[in-house]
Amino acid sequence: MEETSLAIPLADVRRLLGAASGDAALVYLYLRTGAAPAGAGEALRLPAHRVDGAMASLRQLGLWEETADRPVVRRQPPVYTEADVLRATERGKDFGLLVGEAQRRLGRILSTEELKILLSLTDYLGLPAEVIGVLITYCLQRNRARGRTRAPSLRAIEKEAYHWADEGIDTLEEAAFYMQRQLERQTAAGRLQRCLQLEGRRLTGPEERYILSWLDMGFGEEAVTMAYERTCLNTGGMKWAYCNSILRAWHEKNLHTPAEIEAGDSRPAPPPARDRRVPAGSAGQGALGDLERRAMERLLHESEED
Repeated sequence: MEETSLAIPLADVRRLLGAASGDAALVYLYLRTGAAPAGAGEALRLPAHRVDGAMASLRQLGLWEETADRPVVRRQPPVYTEADVLRATERGKDFGLLVGEAQRRLGRILSTEELKILLSLTDYLGLPAEVIGVLITYCLQRNRARGRTRAPSLRAIEKEAYHWADEGIDTLEEAAFYMQRQLERQTAAGRLQRCLQLEGRRLTGPEERYILSWLDMGFGEEAVTMAYERTCLNTGGMKWAYCNSILRAWHEKNLHTPAEIEAGDSRPAPPPARDRRVPAGSAGQGALGDLERRAMERLLHESEED
C-alpha cells in the first residue's frame, strides 16, 4: 500500500509551538488528513470540551477556518432604557450577578449608561455572562500590560466585545484561550520594546502594530535586535518603516532566526585590506546585505511612520 506524505508549512509549525497546546497540535494533524471536525473526538479519544478548546485555538491561530459563514453582527444595537435595565435585573439573577461582578472588578459603581452597555452585551450580542466576565478581566490585564493604571471604560470593553462577537468567541474555552494568547503576545511585545531601547514609555498605536506584526511573522528578540541595529547603522536612528522593511524582506525569504538571516541575507565580501574604502553614506558599517538593499528600495516607495 502506497503511503502519502503530508507536508506541513513551517509557519503552521511555528504557530502551534508558540501556542504550546498539545490538543490543538493533535487536532490540527487530524484535520490536515482531510478528516471532518465532527469525528475528531472519537478518532482522537478526546472529550468534547477539549476538542472545542482545540478548535478554538486553531481558529484564533489562523490555522482553521470554518466553512459556515458567521452571522454578521449589526453595528447599531437597540437603544436601551433604564426600564430595560430594571426588567433585566428583575427577570433573572444572571444579569444582577454580572453587574455585581463587573462593579467588583472595575472597582466602581456603574452608572445607568454603563448598565445599558452591559445589558447590550448579553441581550444584543448574546455573549454569556461568564464570557463577559473573562472579557472584563482581559481588558483589565491588557491595560496593565500597556502600563495604564486606570480601569478600562465600558465603551472600551464594549468595543472589544464586538470584536469577540464577530470572531465567534462565545464560549468559556474560546474566551480563555483568546485571553491567554493575546496577553502572551502583549508580554512578548514588551520584550521586543526593550530590544528597541524603548523602555520607560508607552508605545504609540502605530509602534505597537509594527511590533505585533513582527511577532505574527515569527520573529524573536534576537532577530528584531539585528534589524534594529542595522536600521540604526544605516539610517542614524530608529526608523520604524525601514526596520519593518528589513523584517518583511527576511520574512518573505523565510529567514527568522539569526542563523537563517546570516546565511540568507548575503553580504558581498570585503575588498582587500590595502584597497578598503568606506562606502559613501554607509557611516562605516560595511556593505549592505541583499535584503537590506531591497528594504531601502522599498522604503523609498512607502510613507514613513515615526
